[in-house]
Amino acid sequence: MSVDGFENFTIPIAPDGYKSGFVGIIGRPNVGKSTLMNQMVGQKIAITSPVAQTTRNRLRGILTTPEAQIIFVDTPGIHKPHHQLGQVLVKNAQIAIRSVDVLLFVVDGSVMAGGGDRFIADLLNSTKVPVILGLNKLDQQPQEPQRINESYQQLIESHSWPILQFSALTGAGVDTLQHLIIEQLEPGPYYYPPDLVTDQPERFIMGELIREQILLHTREEVPHSVAISIDRVEEDPKITRILATIHAERPSQKGILIGKGGQMLKTIGSDARQQIQKLVAGQVYLELFVKVQPKWRQSRSRLADLGYRVEE
Repeated sequence: MSVDGFENFTIPIAPDGYKSGFVGIIGRPNVGKSTLMNQMVGQKIAITSPVAQTTRNRLRGILTTPEAQIIFVDTPGIHKPHHQLGQVLVKNAQIAIRSVDVLLFVVDGSVMAGGGDRFIADLLNSTKVPVILGLNKLDQQPQEPQRINESYQQLIESHSWPILQFSALTGAGVDTLQHLIIEQLEPGPYYYPPDLVTDQPERFIMGELIREQILLHTREEVPHSVAISIDRVEEDPKITRILATIHAERPSQKGILIGKGGQMLKTIGSDARQQIQKLVAGQVYLELFVKVQPKWRQSRSRLADLGYRVEE
């Protein structure tokens, strides 16, 4: 699935006419960017949640077809930052805009275009990179979506961006979107071995799967005040043992995460373990600890320790 190095994989020579490139998936928080990338690569590598601003790191998903290799770069939702972590996330999303071959601007096609969408459209005004506007959540559109669609047509009236509707959740329209992306790519090599679906190490994905369960089970009580560190991974033929720490900002959050009689932590661990077992294709023993790290989102050094850096 993913590896810390490519020593066990070979990168073949691409045939004549083969296409490849990096596709930045950008948009407001919670429009379905991570769900779309998972749908595209055919495997869960990015966490999803009803809570906005779920994605933190730029996560690359790799789709290799007979015609092209597409490297999707899932970025944090572009929003007004309220702390140091938010500034890092938005900065990384803006860097992604400048460092890809195609931009897929994803919006929530079940509601009217809003100020956040217009802000991102303005950000893209000066880009020389091809842009595709993707109207996600086709499955949630009202019966008469004409006014919604017109609001997005107005959003791009000064651009010649192609516009396409799809549902990242059901997969409807995603094949058409894939072909449209490939049309925008230039001929190029294989950047990664064809068998890979992400360039992130398994430890990173493990931490994200744990964080996903925290978001799902605690919702507004402990929104984005947690980070995960994978402290130890021991593998043997029968089982993978994982020790991980959940870093919270306040003692009250620690109490919520542990829950009465430790029940919340047990639930989070059980559900995360089931997801990680799919990742490693085997049995998993997962032990979780909770530690209070006051104001870690405001500290550059603590952010760096937990893996959040402004990308080059």
